[in-house]
Amino acid sequence: MDSEFKNFDDIRKAVARLPSPDSAAPSVARGRDATLTKPTGSLGRLESVVFHLAGWQRRAIPKLDAIHILIFAANHGVTAQGVSAFPAEVTTQMVANFRRGGAAINQLARLHDAALTIIPLELERPTADFTSAPAMSEAECLAAINAGAGAVPESCDLLLLGEMGIGNTTVAAALTASLLGGNAKDWVGPGTGVGGAALANKIRVVEQGLRLHGDSARDPLEALRRLGGRELAAMFGALLEARRRSVPVLLDGFVVGAAGAVLASLNATGLDHCLAGHVSAEPGHRRLLEALGQSPLLDLGMRLGEASGAATALGVLRAAVACHAGMATFAEAGVSDRDQGR
Repeated sequence: MDSEFKNFDDIRKAVARLPSPDSAAPSVARGRDATLTKPTGSLGRLESVVFHLAGWQRRAIPKLDAIHILIFAANHGVTAQGVSAFPAEVTTQMVANFRRGGAAINQLARLHDAALTIIPLELERPTADFTSAPAMSEAECLAAINAGAGAVPESCDLLLLGEMGIGNTTVAAALTASLLGGNAKDWVGPGTGVGGAALANKIRVVEQGLRLHGDSARDPLEALRRLGGRELAAMFGALLEARRRSVPVLLDGFVVGAAGAVLASLNATGLDHCLAGHVSAEPGHRRLLEALGQSPLLDLGMRLGEASGAATALGVLRAAVACHAGMATFAEAGVSDRDQGR
């Protein structure tokens, strides 16, 4: 918006002044929907998706011409604890793959004509291992938040957020446990594919981090700083900036949801501009969506990250908008409506 956040108090002030959706545009959209050549409610969630987009885009017939996907990448010191099936250097290697166009998200972005931007965040400098120290200083956390907020495009009909960071499901589990309660087992899942003794170790690592930071992480921004990572902080910043600009957001999986939980913990309406694209196979994601009051559009057993689930759900949003904008009304089609057919 006008300037970067200088401190956590700046963020708290911004979160206290979040805009609401327009009420007139959804009302007009509902009026149009009632005249379309179909029984009322027969398109199910496609109809509610349109009303949601209308409110945040502040137009009665939503558009999906300018879709932007932002992928934030970062490294985590906690990987030294053996929490991932892949080494930390894979983060940098996958960023290179994104830039070459070789990842799943590249294909999905191309399919949906969405702009894709890759934003690495100090890959050469991982966060601290949260089992022995806060992951970030306040200055480091603010830098990542501002990077995310600054990456939101000026013109955007819909924003999708994704991430890449070996170890980030461990970080997401620790952060959600701190924000939403429960124990490590409630939130820790296989991530890149760990199981057995490796999964037990991952649970132990999250428990250790929660014990170390304890009451100090009760504040959502402190939880993000102490247990989060740069890509989660950046996604939090992008979610906040999108809300301040009234840009609707399509959420991806567990890690993006953990970043969203920070905003929701600061303001109960913080994620009202968001739709959940899918529910991940990562076990904690379904629990997280329930806690956030979000109902996923898709349930395909995906757990890749990198905004791939949200990008797959783009097809649902495009279907919703196409039907709303393109269908004929009963009058235009010369079809008797329900009242006329009595």
